[in-house]
Amino acid sequence: MAFIKTDYSNNKHLDFSALPKGNYEMIIKSAQERATENGAESLQLDLVVRNDLDGVDELKNTNAKYHNRHVFMDNWKRRDTHQYDWDNFQNIFEAVQIPEGHDIKSIQDLTQELANKPAKVYVKKTVDNYNGEKKEINQIAPWNFSKSDYPQVQHVWKDQKDGKNPFAGNQPASAPADDPFANSGDSIDISVDDLPF
Repeated sequence: MAFIKTDYSNNKHLDFSALPKGNYEMIIKSAQERATENGAESLQLDLVVRNDLDGVDELKNTNAKYHNRHVFMDNWKRRDTHQYDWDNFQNIFEAVQIPEGHDIKSIQDLTQELANKPAKVYVKKTVDNYNGEKKEINQIAPWNFSKSDYPQVQHVWKDQKDGKNPFAGNQPASAPADDPFANSGDSIDISVDDLPF
């Protein structure tokens, strides 16, 4: 008897080539800070082609064909100032409808403000020549974001970890009879600054 038998019938051969250029209705899955091995820092947006618009005729050659595909966009810190170019990011803030004059207090707040927000995005296709290897890639400029034509998002994430609350539907445990907060409807608010770790 064999330890394992090869069977390729369930293999999925996914397309990781660059998307064709054009306007796509996308959702920002996440935003996070990252750094290269050389120390260059960026705020990276993970954009996903929305899968809730497959039936829209104007999107049959974009969203319907390429739904669930990811495109990453980096806003690099400037070497001379060690700061992000926030002026360009204003286009993204406006596109995802963050209100004018809204204060964003930290990078963490910014990432939460952007997560799961829709936008119409023009995706460009270019050729990258890295270490002599030419490869087609997608590029998105901050000024290529605009307000979504379909602001009501019904995008369904591919698995439970992507955007869905894994605790949805859970019931709270029963409180002991001597618990002063049991059945009172009161909750306790604790800020991150109050935590000892």
